[in-house]
Amino acid sequence: MNKNLFYFSILIFVLAFGAGLCLGVFLGKSNSQKIEKISLKEASQRVVDYTNKYLLPENLKAILVEQSFDQETSLYKMKLKVGKEEFEVYTTLDGKYLFPQRIDITLSPQEKILSQIPKKETPEALLFVMSFCPFGNQAEEIIYPVVKLLGEKAKIEPHYVIYQNYLGGDPNYCLENGKYCSMHGIEELKQDIRELCIFKYQKEKFWDYLMEVDEKCSLENIKTCWEKIAQNHQIDIEKIKQCEKNEALSLLEKEVALNQKYQVTGSPTLIINGFEYQGERNPQAYKDAICAGFLNPPKECKETLPTSTDFLGFCQ
Repeated sequence: MNKNLFYFSILIFVLAFGAGLCLGVFLGKSNSQKIEKISLKEASQRVVDYTNKYLLPENLKAILVEQSFDQETSLYKMKLKVGKEEFEVYTTLDGKYLFPQRIDITLSPQEKILSQIPKKETPEALLFVMSFCPFGNQAEEIIYPVVKLLGEKAKIEPHYVIYQNYLGGDPNYCLENGKYCSMHGIEELKQDIRELCIFKYQKEKFWDYLMEVDEKCSLENIKTCWEKIAQNHQIDIEKIKQCEKNEALSLLEKEVALNQKYQVTGSPTLIINGFEYQGERNPQAYKDAICAGFLNPPKECKETLPTSTDFLGFCQ
């Protein structure tokens, strides 16, 4: 779905450049030369029909959400919904040319994303991963220096991508007859639970522990590997085992609720103050994004972190 929507937005943008060659001409002549204007309803239907016929794959359909005349551009404006995403598009009054939403070229794409992040006194950043998704692990390593830099000034929490009825509820991937599942198997789900327990009861040791787990453990050895590393960090292993035994289902239930609230489907997903951040992924970018969520950013936000990362992707 995300890939299809990405291609849809690219198609709209490319279409705009083709049509954009005549946009200036249209706007320049619109006041001096009469055009054959069609109704807003007719133009909107033309946009929806064209989008569904030529711009989207068969499994996706655009639905018209809103339509209006835009005073600033003297164009018709429509809001289309494709899947869960909404897009604004514009057409000339004769319905001949299609344009994407207006783009503020005074801001870079990253700056535009940061400008949309809601602000709070204490920002809340929720990083959703799968404990053995390589891209999730990479995001954990990216956010680690941000956690160390900001400390308790921002609320940065680990969370986990939990599926339901994955592979028909296969017990090799799921607990509770498919109610709680993880993409890479039951051992990943169990490690998700252990990490939730460690963060709940020994939060101050969590991130250092996590970095060593990411470096040294695998799905094949996690049953024993997690304990050795927990011991290295003076984590109360018996308390974590008791948590895993007695609190697993309640912890997973909360994770599922958060997944549904923020429509999380892949690893990693970073939610900042309720906003899904989809910008650059490196320590500096993550720091800037979380700092954009402060009403009054602390002095730490002025510090510089690394900007380079390896290949980035998603487990989905």
